[in-house]
Amino acid sequence: MTSLDIKVDYLARVEGEGGIVVKVVDGAVQDIRVNIWEPPRFFQGFLVGRRYEDVPDITARICGICPVAHLMASTQAIEDAFGIVPSPQTARLRTLLTLSQYIQSHTLHIYMLQLPDYLGYESAIAMASEYGPVVKRALRMKKVGNDFTALIGGREIHPVTSVVNGFTRVPTKAELLEMRSKLTSIKEDALATVKLVSSLKLPDFEPDTEHVALYDPDSYPVNGRRLRSTKGLDIDVSEYRSHIKERQVAHSNTLHSYIEGRGSFLVGPLARLNLNHERLSEDAQKALASTELKLPCFNPFAGIVARAVEIVHAIDESVRIIDSLDPMPEPPGAVAPKAGTGYGVSEAPRGTLYHSYRFDSEGAVSKADIVAPTSHNLSNMEKDLWAFVPSTLHMTQQEAELKCEMVIRNYDPCISCSCH
Repeated sequence: MTSLDIKVDYLARVEGEGGIVVKVVDGAVQDIRVNIWEPPRFFQGFLVGRRYEDVPDITARICGICPVAHLMASTQAIEDAFGIVPSPQTARLRTLLTLSQYIQSHTLHIYMLQLPDYLGYESAIAMASEYGPVVKRALRMKKVGNDFTALIGGREIHPVTSVVNGFTRVPTKAELLEMRSKLTSIKEDALATVKLVSSLKLPDFEPDTEHVALYDPDSYPVNGRRLRSTKGLDIDVSEYRSHIKERQVAHSNTLHSYIEGRGSFLVGPLARLNLNHERLSEDAQKALASTELKLPCFNPFAGIVARAVEIVHAIDESVRIIDSLDPMPEPPGAVAPKAGTGYGVSEAPRGTLYHSYRFDSEGAVSKADIVAPTSHNLSNMEKDLWAFVPSTLHMTQQEAELKCEMVIRNYDPCISCSCH
């Protein structure tokens, strides 16, 4: 096949609304567009005028898959603006809440959204007849992740207990120990997930891509302030807008992010592994070593392996924190609003999420800036397609379309998050 038109009107097994258009003539790629026609949702606009205490709850509603990440980034930005340093207990509970979302989201993406591509099924439901035990494993893991989020955050979706400078409810030690038991019960499931995804035949594709993630010399970071990249970026979150910009393109309601002077980049589990793998839990490092994944790795298809390894780490790190935590009732600390600008970053399951707000002296928002992982990744998705499509020219139309969709699903896009 030297000429083809690929037109995927509705991307399947992704969150939100988008499609792909590819035009190849005489073996040369003429045009590639990832069309994002999800309607703009205007969160940045309608936050203006809202009091600070309303902001985390509102932004958590941006997404039903990664509400925790929005909650964390939003809360951090508010606390940064007001000069608040939360208690050590609050910080550890926030880490647990974030890790719970990793278990939920990574399990969903690996088994329900991406694995059907590799096993030759249109959906996880279609897989169930032949891969019943595999699907049941996924449901077990997802249920524990949901229960974990509900314990720390008050409910499975759009948690409500995490607020500025604390939690409205702190779980008891008995509740945490019960959750510890549930987490250890799925440890073998997580290790089996690593084994399963590492057995998949991934396309041989390794583009030259800059990877960006939070960095912490002492931990595998899920919330924090320092951003690093595989090509030398090393900034505090307050410097974000001096380096990372956005541009509008005609075919997308999501802006395209880029690093000024360099171009597109990738965020997500593979970037986190490349920049922080030495700080994975011991068993997660062993699980990583059992795969054929050699770091640094820039094959975006290897993201499915990185997700599986992060599930192992999320379980181990959660157990470690639970063992070290003797929770005490602790009402949220005092908040004294003041004029200023704050910045927050959380590593959502699908990548780096940035929130920034400017407040007036009464604690009302005068400007908001939110950049979701899919906003960061979208330009790089198109770049990957430009490099990948030539390898599909010998395929049938249907095969080529599937491969192009797989390129997008590598990123686990959350399109609704990205359109503001």
